[in-house]
Amino acid sequence: MDMTYFFQFLFIALLASMSYLIAMRFKGILATIRLSQPILLSDQPIERWKRVFLLAFGQKKMFQKPFVGLMHFLIYIGFVLINVEILEIILDGILGTHRLFAPFLGSLYPLLLNFFELLAAGVFLACLVFFARRGIFKVTRLQPEKHAELKGFPIQDAYTILIVECVLMAALWTMNAADAILQSRAVEHYHEVGSFIVSRNLIPFLNAYSTDALFLVERIAWWFHIAGILGFALYVTYSKHLHIFFAFPAAYYSSLKSSAYIPSLSTVTHEVNLMLGKSASGEAAPTTLRFGAKDVMDLNWKNLLDAYSCTECGRCTDECPANQTGKLLSPRKIMMDTRDRLEEVGVILSKNKGQFVDDGKSLLDKISGEELRACTTCQACVEACPMELSPLNIILELRRYQIMELSDAPAAWNSMFSNIETNQAPWKFNPSDRMNWTKS
Repeated sequence: MDMTYFFQFLFIALLASMSYLIAMRFKGILATIRLSQPILLSDQPIERWKRVFLLAFGQKKMFQKPFVGLMHFLIYIGFVLINVEILEIILDGILGTHRLFAPFLGSLYPLLLNFFELLAAGVFLACLVFFARRGIFKVTRLQPEKHAELKGFPIQDAYTILIVECVLMAALWTMNAADAILQSRAVEHYHEVGSFIVSRNLIPFLNAYSTDALFLVERIAWWFHIAGILGFALYVTYSKHLHIFFAFPAAYYSSLKSSAYIPSLSTVTHEVNLMLGKSASGEAAPTTLRFGAKDVMDLNWKNLLDAYSCTECGRCTDECPANQTGKLLSPRKIMMDTRDRLEEVGVILSKNKGQFVDDGKSLLDKISGEELRACTTCQACVEACPMELSPLNIILELRRYQIMELSDAPAAWNSMFSNIETNQAPWKFNPSDRMNWTKS
């Protein structure tokens, strides 16, 4: 078999297998989300698309911390635009060509490649900065010594992503540098497109190699780069970088209401309406009679999408007043625990042909009552989140179950609940005296 055809077949097999694995992974994620409770979030589409462009594409809230925002934007825009070049590499692998677009784009081709190389340099620099912030400057919200939820895989995942991105950019430059030398030696199939702004600095280190050795270097770098990109695309579906895909729907379906708004409990509203005879004939009954949420399937699908979209940046925990005063509550941990439970549920679904079989566990096994009671519902976590995800909604649903189903509340809380029910105020005095304070 001609080696060109062999490598074409090998590449197509790699592309097909990785695409299949990625598709199956997303199928599993969507299956877990579908277990959740329904919620309608399709109003005001123009405003929602505006949020997508400002929060997801524009990284608006990241720039509340300008330097960090700029570094994140470099990685983000580099990731998006460099993938345009990946399209050419994929087509070259399928068709057995080399620099397929060069003859069609003419003098524009080197300009594009120079631009992509500068973007790659921006990604490389930003990764080094983020590596230093974690490992050298020890930013508090990113340290597992200060935040137990980051121990183990989360911190390993953060460093793995940074290292892999740096290595992939280095492979791209190595490939282009070796390619430029092979062009100058008039090797067949290597189009004369010249050297590029970053990779040309590697040419002096490679020039001493023989043509055969350089060809091997260029091919290894080519395969390493594209296989690394495909492997990276699969890996991120298991990591916090899943937000690369889910940030856009999360932004689109984020709440358009004031951050001070706290949704009521639909089951309670339905029961009260029935008692008062106000239930509309077309009103749908709640899909569950449970008050609040015990497990992930009791939450709504936006809650679960938020958990999958969390970047674990810790801005929510950093701004949380409960956490600042030494309480156990960490909004980031709430999101991570929810996602971990979703992963457990996903394994159960895959083992049982899409059916959930009770494993005797729940989300409340991961999140303690002390954490839930520490929340002041101040919405600082939602305001701090770059994507306006809501750990608070998850906390509220779990706390509602904790109090209304398990009757697990401090005595002072129970006394307050009783006063509100009988006196319409948290304090124990006659309802007719409620407004006396306005007269003073």
